Amino acid sequence: MSSAPLFVPNHAPPDRPRDTALLFLARGMEMLVQEHADGVSIPTGADFPELAADAHYLGQLDGVDCYAAGFTREFIAPQGYQVVTARTLYRRVDDARFAVAGRALAIVEWDLTHRFCGRCGQPTQLVAGERARRCPVDKTPFYPRIAPAIIVLITRGDTMLLARNAQFPEPMFSTLAGFVEPGESLEECLAREVKEEVGIDVKNLRYFGSQPWPFGRSLMVGFTAEYAGGDIVVDPKEISEAHWFSPDQLPRIPPRLSIARQLIDAFVERVKGAAP
Repeated sequence: MSSAPLFVPNHAPPDRPRDTALLFLARGMEMLVQEHADGVSIPTGADFPELAADAHYLGQLDGVDCYAAGFTREFIAPQGYQVVTARTLYRRVDDARFAVAGRALAIVEWDLTHRFCGRCGQPTQLVAGERARRCPVDKTPFYPRIAPAIIVLITRGDTMLLARNAQFPEPMFSTLAGFVEPGESLEECLAREVKEEVGIDVKNLRYFGSQPWPFGRSLMVGFTAEYAGGDIVVDPKEISEAHWFSPDQLPRIPPRLSIARQLIDAFVERVKGAAP
């Protein structure tokens, strides 16, 4: 019985050649991959030694070193390589590589956007022994940051509330979500977001799980909640429509990689498992 690939994070690069290391090359929300007849793969340090030399160490995936580096807008992919939207790598590479790719996106973006001190404008320097950049003048440290957000599946009996975001490019329904504001608890954020977006009240909040989401540098904190009262009144700036759905009449929903889908699938399984 095979086990899932094991990723061990680390920020201290080992003293060994990087030729065989996996090199995750990122630019914004894009990544460079090597094309094959049967799919794509992550390049190695030997493919781009100059970029590998200055790359950030991420850790080991099944004993293989992993690094992250950025490439510029002027970069032209060599023959046999392709620049793709990182999100499209889902199911084109294994889940472990997809997760490391998300980590790489965040580290490369942090490094690019903190090259200079926000207080005095001086160039920052990498800090040995930790994932940080520091201003050499006023010693201000800059760490990779994430934006915490809640995501919640609201249920009413054997139905669930799903909404279509006004920004979705395609007619897909999902759970409600929103970013935590300064000074706000996760529970307060959940109640506020639900009230603002669909106008109802909720009760019996339960923690479900969390998921790092690199497409926005977020940490999604998942909850379930029960309907407590009120009529659905959507905020048209955020939500196009929202409805109660039964497990047998679901609209188009998010792909399986997202915690939104995990919330929906868990509820569907519970309802169908309880059916006589």
